[in-house]
This record gives sequence, structure tokens and C-alpha cells, in this order.
Amino acid sequence: MDRFVRVYSQGIVDAVEIWVDMETGVNYMWRKAANAGGLTPLLDENGNVVVTKGGYGRQ
Repeated sequence: MDRFVRVYSQGIVDAVEIWVDMETGVNYMWRKAANAGGLTPLLDENGNVVVTKGGYGRQ
């Protein structure tokens, strides 16, 4: 089983993806634009890290 699973993808050249760490449940947002990109934990409206319990049923 892969540790990181892409659960959402939008765009090609300018892309946004959501990845879930299947061990911790932490969600990350990956943003790519042209030749640059960045990864950050995904935060909810209160500034808390988004955690998916059960890792989308794959844990």
C-alpha cells in the first residue's frame, strides 16, 4: 500500500492536488504552476490541520 494517496486533482499546467498520508491521515495541498510548486498541510476554516480518519478506508 502506498503511504501517500492523491484524492483530488484539478488542472494540468496550473494544478491543485490533495494528498492524504495514509499513516497519519493528514491532508496536504500540492500546488503547481508552470515550473514551480509547493506543498503545505491543508487547513480548515479554524486553522487546524485537516485529518482524514480512516484514510479513506485504506488503513
